[in-house]
Amino acid sequence: MPGVRTLLGLLAALAACGAVVFLGYCVHFDRKRRGDPAFKRRLRDKRRRAEQKAEDRCAQLWDPAKNEKLQELFLQEVQMGELWLSRGQHRMGVEHLSNAFLLCGQPQELLKIFKHTLPPKVFEMLLHKIPLICQQFEADMNEQECLEDDPD
Repeated sequence: MPGVRTLLGLLAALAACGAVVFLGYCVHFDRKRRGDPAFKRRLRDKRRRAEQKAEDRCAQLWDPAKNEKLQELFLQEVQMGELWLSRGQHRMGVEHLSNAFLLCGQPQELLKIFKHTLPPKVFEMLLHKIPLICQQFEADMNEQECLEDDPD
């Protein structure tokens, strides 16, 4: 079986040489790309476009024309939360109140109001729910951003 061993050794050596050549190829073109004077400019432009897109999205979200609809949705969520709380359904009430929190233009003031008007148990539930709903909102916004960026 010395022939098989020699063949396996040769194949291993060829695979190692191929890996070294591939890594050398990658390093060479990475240095070439980074050395390109236009690379940094393109990278800066890409970052600026991303920042501008994020600013535009924020401005679009709080557009005065849409503000009336957001206020209506905010009031509707608060009313639904109050309705569920009056029925004793604390989870559903907190769900709607946390949605209202997302829509609110002044969340700190809203939290102060909730602290004084809600029972302590419900307020505690709301405080635990808010980070979760904010994470979900951010994930949804990132997903939407990815869909908008996809050229397909």
